[in-house]
Amino acid sequence: MSLLSEFLAITADWRPVFPQQRTFVRGVRQALGSLICLGRRCLTRILWTNGGQHSSWSAEYFLHSRCQWEPQELFRPILKSALAYCPQRLVGVALDDTKLRKTGRSIQQAFYQRDPMSPPFHLNLVLGLRFLQASLLVPLHRNAPVGSRALPIRFQEVSRVKRPGKKASDAEKKQYREAVKTKNLSRSFVEMGKQLRQELDKVGGNKKILVLTADGSFCNRTCFGEIPERSALLARARKDAKLCFHAEVGSRRFYGAEKFTPEQVRKDEGRQWKTTKIFYGGKRRTIRYKEVADVYWQRGAGKRPLRLIVVAPTPYRKSQSKKLYYRDPAYLLTSDLRNSAKQLLQIYFDRWQIEVNHREEKDTLGVGQAQLWNVTSVPKQPVLAVAAYSALLLASLRAFGVERGSAYAELPKWRRNARRPSCLDLVTLLRKEMVQQPNLLEPFAFEVTEPGMVRAAAA
Repeated sequence: MSLLSEFLAITADWRPVFPQQRTFVRGVRQALGSLICLGRRCLTRILWTNGGQHSSWSAEYFLHSRCQWEPQELFRPILKSALAYCPQRLVGVALDDTKLRKTGRSIQQAFYQRDPMSPPFHLNLVLGLRFLQASLLVPLHRNAPVGSRALPIRFQEVSRVKRPGKKASDAEKKQYREAVKTKNLSRSFVEMGKQLRQELDKVGGNKKILVLTADGSFCNRTCFGEIPERSALLARARKDAKLCFHAEVGSRRFYGAEKFTPEQVRKDEGRQWKTTKIFYGGKRRTIRYKEVADVYWQRGAGKRPLRLIVVAPTPYRKSQSKKLYYRDPAYLLTSDLRNSAKQLLQIYFDRWQIEVNHREEKDTLGVGQAQLWNVTSVPKQPVLAVAAYSALLLASLRAFGVERGSAYAELPKWRRNARRPSCLDLVTLLRKEMVQQPNLLEPFAFEVTEPGMVRAAAA
């Protein structure tokens, strides 16, 4: 069993997505090329990895611009296979948006948006695309002392509605105001949540509860207003959100007159702290939290009852001789009123893995670097690259398990304590196996005749 054979077994289920066998072969070939490519992930450089530098490249571009296939369906076999690693009734899925930088002025979906890397004292703008990603949180820590692994199962382009010009008519301005209400990031979050619930049912997870966990940007009325059935939303809230209880029996009011905030709950000495064990940072740690059930957030969730979970600041040291520092407290609001707080807290702490996905996708695999401007190609090619990345992560679990074994290259001295393989470890092993097992690549016309062929893509 090898990483390459498992990857090809997973991508074999992509055949129904593509209309023809040749387009399926071309899609798998590009997926492999996007993983092993060296340098900038331009589409021509990806073609170079499989020996296609002397052939016509038109068909490779037409795969994204003319070929009719639904890119989000590439994640269905990944979700179906990865669901076996989620034995609990609660299935955590992290959702977050990410930006792919672009420089081309002819890309219709690109727009100027806030640069998340800008300093807090100066707001910078960046031209790029915006994607909404969903990642399945696989709890690997149940079987081994390693952190959770996030497998992308959705990567959808969410473009902004363009503002009309100064000379636009009143009808065009009114149409723009109406479009903003229906085509925004929160509405895309709601639609993706419904799609994930349907996909989970199709792959055999109809008895599981889908827990959508997100940061504070999705803690609003739109997201809490349309939660799919057999699903729950777990989002980080503001510390000054105005909460209340239900009004007393016999009152004509629905909301109680007394308001309180999550920060006041944290400082309330009358409410005792509870403790639980959470796997985070390589080991199980004791977390203190407070829990308040059946609260209402009038401006954010309306009449939907919620549960407030306040996580105490976590102490840490920069070194053994340094003093204790404390991280900021966390205030969580969830629509789940029945399941244990420990399971919800574990899902929230695992949400950080989607940030690891974003870093590896953009820094290690160069997602978004392909130079495409066609309105159809722009949102499709990054999805193929992210699906290949997700299939690679799943293939490593199926081939070698959750821990970092002897199959991977030896780590340098400063990283010898790593317990799970990184994305670079997987890519390095994949390149090695492609050279050692060229017979597996023959059905895809992937020419790896010598060890230097893969490195030729860096030219």
